[in-house]
Amino acid sequence: MSGTPGTTAGPSAPPAESGATMGGANGGRRRFWSGRRVPAGLLALVVLVIAGAFLYDIAAVRAHRPGMSWRRDLARQLAERQLDDVWVLTGAAVAAALGLWLLVLALTPGLRFVLTMRRVHPDVRAGLDRDAAATVLRDRALEVAGVQTVRVAVKRRRTDVRAVSHFRDLDDVREDLTAVLEGAIRGLGLARPSPLTLHVRRPGRKGR
Repeated sequence: MSGTPGTTAGPSAPPAESGATMGGANGGRRRFWSGRRVPAGLLALVVLVIAGAFLYDIAAVRAHRPGMSWRRDLARQLAERQLDDVWVLTGAAVAAALGLWLLVLALTPGLRFVLTMRRVHPDVRAGLDRDAAATVLRDRALEVAGVQTVRVAVKRRRTDVRAVSHFRDLDDVREDLTAVLEGAIRGLGLARPSPLTLHVRRPGRKGR
């Protein structure tokens, strides 16, 4: 019984996943995009009302009935007013501001409170709430001996931790906190773990 040279029996090994699949620069590091349901719904409602009003006016004119008075007044105002009129400039500024706002909403991801997690499966994207991440880090920090209170703020650029130690040397507490928190940040499985900024101090005097 002959076989093909260079082949072996048994199942083949699965292909290695690329860096993009595992959360590389082109894969799982992209932020989650907000659906913008409220602005989109408001814009659709406004467009629907305006389009419906104009459609009703066109249908009335086609049926040999007088057009709506507001449309005739609007056409007359637009024909008579100059471009440097204060109301024309105000309306243009409001329209430009609304358009710029809609462009910003369309081109920015939003959902700043969701941290993108490292992708370990090509078909699954996971996110972690900032408050939940801060709670995990605060609980881990409180396990360090000498730590009395901790405040944690997980931001886009850094993780800011402010701790109060009521006993032990501050350098020892800072060293233990650094080791524990850096390990906890890695354990969160974030696609972009933020650098740790740690401040440790003694409790203030009462009344201050």
